Amino acid sequence: MKIFDELESEVRSYARAFPRVFNRARGEYLYDSDGTEFLDFLVGAGTLNYGHNNPLFKQALLDYIEADGITHGLDLHTVAKQQFLETFQAKILRPRGLDYQVQFTGPTGTNAVEAAMKLARNITGRHNIIAFTNGFHGVTLGALAATGNSHHRGAAGINMGGVTRIPYDGYLGEGFDTTEYLDKVLSDASSGVDKPAAAIVETVQGEGGINVASFGWLRSLQEVCQRHEVLLIIDDIQAGCGRTGTFFSFEPIGIQPDIVTMSKSLSGYGLPMAVVLMKSKLDLWKPGEHNGTFRGNNHAFITATAAINHYWSDSTFSKSIESKGRVITERLNHFVAQYGDGNFNAKGRGMFQGINCVSGELASDISLRAFKKGLMIETSGAEDQVIKLLCPLTISDEALGKGLDMIEESINESCNHFRRIPREKDFFQSALRARNRLGHIKKEMEMK
Repeated sequence: MKIFDELESEVRSYARAFPRVFNRARGEYLYDSDGTEFLDFLVGAGTLNYGHNNPLFKQALLDYIEADGITHGLDLHTVAKQQFLETFQAKILRPRGLDYQVQFTGPTGTNAVEAAMKLARNITGRHNIIAFTNGFHGVTLGALAATGNSHHRGAAGINMGGVTRIPYDGYLGEGFDTTEYLDKVLSDASSGVDKPAAAIVETVQGEGGINVASFGWLRSLQEVCQRHEVLLIIDDIQAGCGRTGTFFSFEPIGIQPDIVTMSKSLSGYGLPMAVVLMKSKLDLWKPGEHNGTFRGNNHAFITATAAINHYWSDSTFSKSIESKGRVITERLNHFVAQYGDGNFNAKGRGMFQGINCVSGELASDISLRAFKKGLMIETSGAEDQVIKLLCPLTISDEALGKGLDMIEESINESCNHFRRIPREKDFFQSALRARNRLGHIKKEMEMK
């Protein structure tokens, strides 16, 4: 660990939560340099939906490299890109009735968000963007302005404008439809909210704490956007590529966003890749208006094509995700009933689920205990109070059950630990009172 402490920046975060030197990985497992096995419920923060070193993608990539296939291509036409676009159109867009143009941006999700917001502003001539409480869209300045997390925003060093924050679904409690509030302020010329270019939203907020927007709320949001000629951007960077059960998280809702951002598991292999999907009428870019040196990662095109061909040619994979999602839901509800005492609740959709704990301290303790048992699982939410499950979508039933068992054991141990603390405090206070009382009695006897 010495070289990391000496040379690597203090900005690292996951390495602090999981202090091991990792050496290899396969499927749902990671192995450190000593050969210790860890079941991975983190998967690169949702980048490895198909597991580590998926053999189907690996062989396609090795064959491409062996044939001296192009690695870096800027935005040049290449065979690898051609194959990806043809596959994406035939097996993702057309079956879903989606008419989108594909823009390859810089290689990470925040690049896609930056491009989407820039495009919306250029199309409409307006500067304001509607974003939602607890949303996370990246940490480059434009995307960070739309991100709610104060920890990340505080590192910017400047004031960030151009965004109006609106409460997400459920933020103000049940029975309060925040899309009605949005409709009201956009209808009132004196509300102080400038007419926006776009609204950007996650159907399930991952970093925000596994907050799930209801289908009705999302449909209402689209209606409000259409009524006021505001573009709707769905950030599907973590919730997409099957995480909620369908390739796009918005599919079962019955909405068609104007713009969609994707990254993370799009390449299938953990290779950097990000895209913006926009309705054809919105593709008003001039050549080179938005670019990036690494927007042509041909290795990612190869593995993305393999992923779509193998997993998304029919509905089999989607059904398996839904089945595993039901198993997770059943187990999490059991955890809440068994150990909750009102301190837990389960939430999520598909295989994008989590447990909301009473505090970040409790959630972190559970995560640490799980890691000691051989399970890597992270926390999220404003106070890191949510245990977030991001196991591979391809995980075996046996490994899924094993991971859920480790979570249950960790919850049980952590709950017992935190229950003891008040008792220990009470015992200490009782002992202190008893000592003081004995001292008082002793003084009384001496005086006599």
